[in-house]
Amino acid sequence: MSRSDPALETTVPASRTDQLIARVLDSRAGQLAYRFRRLVPVASFAIGLGSYFLIQRQNALAQWLTALMLLGWVALLFEGLLCRILARFVGERVPQILVRYAAQVLHQETLFFVLPFFLTTTTWRSAQCVFTGLIVIAAVASTIDPLYYDVIARRRWLFLGYHAFTLFAAILAGGPIILSLTTGNSIALASAVMGVCALPSFNDVLRARHWSRWFVLAGLSIALGGGAWMARFWIPPATLNAKHMAITTRMDTANRQPGPDQHHFTVAQLRTNGLYAFSAIKAPRGLHQKVLHVWSHDGKVVSRIPLHIRGGTRNNGFRTWSHKTSLGPNPVGYWRVAVVTDDGQLIGAERFTVDRARGNGPGD
Repeated sequence: MSRSDPALETTVPASRTDQLIARVLDSRAGQLAYRFRRLVPVASFAIGLGSYFLIQRQNALAQWLTALMLLGWVALLFEGLLCRILARFVGERVPQILVRYAAQVLHQETLFFVLPFFLTTTTWRSAQCVFTGLIVIAAVASTIDPLYYDVIARRRWLFLGYHAFTLFAAILAGGPIILSLTTGNSIALASAVMGVCALPSFNDVLRARHWSRWFVLAGLSIALGGGAWMARFWIPPATLNAKHMAITTRMDTANRQPGPDQHHFTVAQLRTNGLYAFSAIKAPRGLHQKVLHVWSHDGKVVSRIPLHIRGGTRNNGFRTWSHKTSLGPNPVGYWRVAVVTDDGQLIGAERFTVDRARGNGPGD
């Protein structure tokens, strides 16, 4: 049995990076940041909720908050370059765990930032709830360390796919706010960016060495971007909110005020002046968007009426309406008026019925 001699023991010196991390954690700011790291999602959600209400009030501060969120993505996209620059000052590469932690914070901040926009604009009786549900799941996953680090971050293809999806959601919310892009242009840009950012994930899955793999990777990237574009009908228009919708027999066109909202009509009521479909849509300042009132009878589209809205300072949104003087020779049945963007995203919908007998009156 031998006994070790303390004089012979050697201590492995800590690397400069470890010393830097230890110094940060030993500082008061570092200790506070580590202690309250669980509050990052709460703070991000609060900032996102505040930005949503600022946008509703057409406040320019919302644009700055959104720009700061996207600035973090620029930093993460150039992660390798920033790590090399930092390595010049530290003397060695930044540990992967530190990069992963920065990515986790950014994912949390982004997902919880955009969440209020999608929760508010989702039409829950439609397929849009699937996309918003995915954002909720991704946001919750970013807050559970074992799930994020042991499942998502340890599988590079899954991590990069998660990364691409989060960026996709960020552009959907940020495009109309910062660049005044229409929802269609925002989805097109987000689809293209997601397809490019998913290339490393496809590369990790294929692991092919032949030169032909680049064609396969390009095809997969285009398919993903095209698939996201085709699935736009399932995606809520993050910055367009139907503040009020009404189906009525009267419309004060001078003051842009609808008559009483009704859900039941008789054939006799329609003979006088037909029906008006009124919608007030809130949009970011500077945004010009084409929308459609789509009238459907028993599930069959009978009219698509184009309208134009623009973002403004009115709290109640931009008011517009469509008017149908005739609902056909046999209008009895179930009707639906959907407000959709020119690219097919559902903003809101109102339903009503037409009977031969006497209706139940306004507000039924």
